[in-house]
Amino acid sequence: MSSVPTDQLLERVRDGGLLEPGQAVIVCLSGGRDSVCLLDIAVELCGSENVAALHVNYGLREQAEDDQELCRELCQQLGVELTVEAASAPREGNVQAWARDVRYGLGAQLASTAGAQLAAGHTASDQVETVLYRLAASPGRRSLVGMPDQRGILIRPLLRARFTREQTAEWCRARGLRWCEDASNETDKYARGRIRGQVLPALRSVHPATDENILQSAELLRDEAEVLEIVVDTALAGKSEISTEHLAALPPALARLVVRRLAEDATGSLCPQAAARIDELVELGAGGSGSAALDVGSGARAVIKDGTLSFEHSPQRTARRPIEG
Repeated sequence: MSSVPTDQLLERVRDGGLLEPGQAVIVCLSGGRDSVCLLDIAVELCGSENVAALHVNYGLREQAEDDQELCRELCQQLGVELTVEAASAPREGNVQAWARDVRYGLGAQLASTAGAQLAAGHTASDQVETVLYRLAASPGRRSLVGMPDQRGILIRPLLRARFTREQTAEWCRARGLRWCEDASNETDKYARGRIRGQVLPALRSVHPATDENILQSAELLRDEAEVLEIVVDTALAGKSEISTEHLAALPPALARLVVRRLAEDATGSLCPQAAARIDELVELGAGGSGSAALDVGSGARAVIKDGTLSFEHSPQRTARRPIEG
């Protein structure tokens, strides 16, 4: 890949419109090349007085203290206020998902208090890996749309500007900025590392434009998803319920989208399993009278009353008290 001058890279971020002069922004700063690049660009475009950084020390790596010190030095160099938070990883479960939730949770608190945007350093390279991982791990259109470059207060300026991982390194070298490397990124310890080291090289051997084709496909699907949301809005006509007779008459793809929308609006979280229960829901509503309920997974319960389907949170199960002898 040919080198791109830093002024052209900066212009691409400026044209993306997610970072503007005078804009308040909190940058999630790990100390890696992508976040270091993002912080420097944010300072260039927004002004150092409007930029702050958040570093979370998870204590997961031997170099964690070195990473934290690098972030302190960088922020001092750029004239940016740095907030450092420590977190202890759980002994079980998905550590990467936990770390992401901690980072975004803390970042959202800081950004909301400061009236700022929260910026993450995801790149086009991350997007390609995300799409491939989700495609392998879960079915459905959402697996293919990738990460949005903006959602609420969270922005991903480098992703919108189509920065690659190689280009963030180019930026840092040209600007004389140090960054830390996470050796686990280059191993097969995590799924993303296996995609980066094994899956993508194999796909690129099939076609050299693999990365670009995946990126374009994700962008096209996101655009089409907006159209589908309008179709779902029309089918629901502003209501939070639908008759099972109407549901049964819809094209199967639209019926799945409607059920998923109702479940997710009711719970406020993703409910990918709900759409697979349409036949059961229609059957429960047959006859148009009586009431029934069905837990559909992800904390959602379908409620059918007199042939009308709506959703609510599944009631939490309480643990039984032990029998005392």
